[in-house]
Amino acid sequence: MTKKQFKAESKRLLEMMINSIYSQREVFLRELISNASDAIDKIYYKALTDDSLTFNKDSYYIKITANKENRTLTITDTGIGMTKDELENNLGVIAKSGSLAFKKENESKDGHDIIGQFGVGFYAAFMVADVVTVISKALGSDEAYKWESEGAEGYTIEPHEKDTIGTEIILKIKESAEEESYDEFLEEYTLKTIIKKYSDFIRYPIKMDVSGQRPKEGTEDELEEYTEEQVINSMVPIWRKNKSELTDEDYESFYHEKHYGFDKPIKHIHINVDGTVRYNAILYIPGQTPFDFYSKEYEKGLELYSNGVLIMNKCAELLPDYFSFVKGMVDSEDLSLNISREILQQDRQVKFIAKNISKKIKNELKSLMKNDREKYEEFYKSFGRQLKFGVYNDFGSNKELLQDLLMFYSSKEKKLVSLDDYVSRMPEDQKYIYYATGESIERIEKLPQTEMVSEKGYEILYFTEDIDEFAIKMLMTYNEKEFKSVSSGDLGIESEEDQKQTETEQTENKDLFDLMKEVLAGKVSDVKLSKRLKSHPVCLSTVGEVTIEMEKVLSAMPDNQNVKAEKVLEINSNHEVFQSLKNAFDQDKEKVKLYTNLLYNQALLIEGLPIQDPVEFTNDMCKVMV
Repeated sequence: MTKKQFKAESKRLLEMMINSIYSQREVFLRELISNASDAIDKIYYKALTDDSLTFNKDSYYIKITANKENRTLTITDTGIGMTKDELENNLGVIAKSGSLAFKKENESKDGHDIIGQFGVGFYAAFMVADVVTVISKALGSDEAYKWESEGAEGYTIEPHEKDTIGTEIILKIKESAEEESYDEFLEEYTLKTIIKKYSDFIRYPIKMDVSGQRPKEGTEDELEEYTEEQVINSMVPIWRKNKSELTDEDYESFYHEKHYGFDKPIKHIHINVDGTVRYNAILYIPGQTPFDFYSKEYEKGLELYSNGVLIMNKCAELLPDYFSFVKGMVDSEDLSLNISREILQQDRQVKFIAKNISKKIKNELKSLMKNDREKYEEFYKSFGRQLKFGVYNDFGSNKELLQDLLMFYSSKEKKLVSLDDYVSRMPEDQKYIYYATGESIERIEKLPQTEMVSEKGYEILYFTEDIDEFAIKMLMTYNEKEFKSVSSGDLGIESEEDQKQTETEQTENKDLFDLMKEVLAGKVSDVKLSKRLKSHPVCLSTVGEVTIEMEKVLSAMPDNQNVKAEKVLEINSNHEVFQSLKNAFDQDKEKVKLYTNLLYNQALLIEGLPIQDPVEFTNDMCKVMV
């Protein structure tokens, strides 16, 4: 019998398939089961258009048989089978797709969709087998044929005996070596696990002879071994069922079965799209933050299926980073089984699905905020930081999508509020959305800078996370209202009369402030009177885009660029301390220097900034006391 050679390009493709495309050898079984499913699909389709054929679904199945003694694994299907020419064309030329060609020939007709690339995935079998034998008898044919190959060197085709229509693929499993174990692919448990993992939702039964133990008849304690044929896969995926058929418990069970998490998800999202790109999806908003979520080890992504066959465990391309907490799966009939991660990044269908999923998640979260605020707040405490990062990241390109989902603690409500909540109750005379930054709510509430805004009756948003102010700086405005820090040099609150009075007092005390600026040279850009302060003697404000809290965050980063906020020391002219400063300026200039350093260090402590020289600070305190 003459051995036929693969074409040169097919030979190279085969070597690439075995050595490069698949990182996990176990996917060979997924590919062969998928091809078997396609073969049964073809009979189903023909039955729809050929009155002489009847399709009894109970008669169609896929059977997996392992023989440890002979080291063979057989995948049998009752599908349409292949003629001699089809064996040659589909298996002799890699990437020649019988299923794809069949689909193109019939794409104008109605009927069951056929996908899959018989030929490419088939050759994954050589990752685990020394010899691959295919015995097939086609529908309507009286003859059967055997195709056999030992790999890239070529193949043979010859007549063979086979009573029934369908295909048998027999793999001669490789012998195990020190570094490579192939015995597992003959083990019942491993095979069942692979089938459940990759092919659980194939629409036809995948059968195996499964062994077990049971009490021996007529005895109480004695057990006997038995073997029975079992269906391994569940066949009907939950995502293809009608939502009306499913309960919250069904979705929760699926969440735990797929090991998306051990918690109870806050919300599930069931998507069915039958348009230009067809896909089904079930997504979950977790109830708890995964332990590694904010670490480099966390891997985002959704499970990706092609017509019920698992392609990828974590398809990162389906989720933007700001929604990386979402768990779940997507199944599309329009994707190839043999899609690689590089192709995924360019695939228009995947991009289309990802864009739609992102919009859907946003809308569902917005609905949750509106209709079940308690649950949304629970979600936000776990993943709000990620949403804020999404606003800041990519130069704010996603801020329009995410801004309505943000929440911050409110000085008035004493709880989390949305930006829409804040703006909707702003007084007519309020120009800005005011915020204050600090390590905790308790510390912010004591900040001197909040006094004037609070006295005016304006609500203040409390920023307690390092990302907060960076995100808001990127957002810039919300509903045409600009954000304003309570530490900003100009709060936009003072009346013209108050501004003129402040300017007059500033001019009257110019020499005092010039001396204080000289003492604090390099530390502050200015010293001035403040109208924002009511009970406190001193505070720091900032000029420009970089605030004190931003300075703290940037200085803590590994690549610290020594970015500093431009600070201004503000003095409360109505406080007793100011009178002491004026008296000292008239009587003892050295005391002005002492008081200035004390007030500056006091302002640093209020802001949570380190004092440059604690020893000098304590000595200055002692000088005041004696």
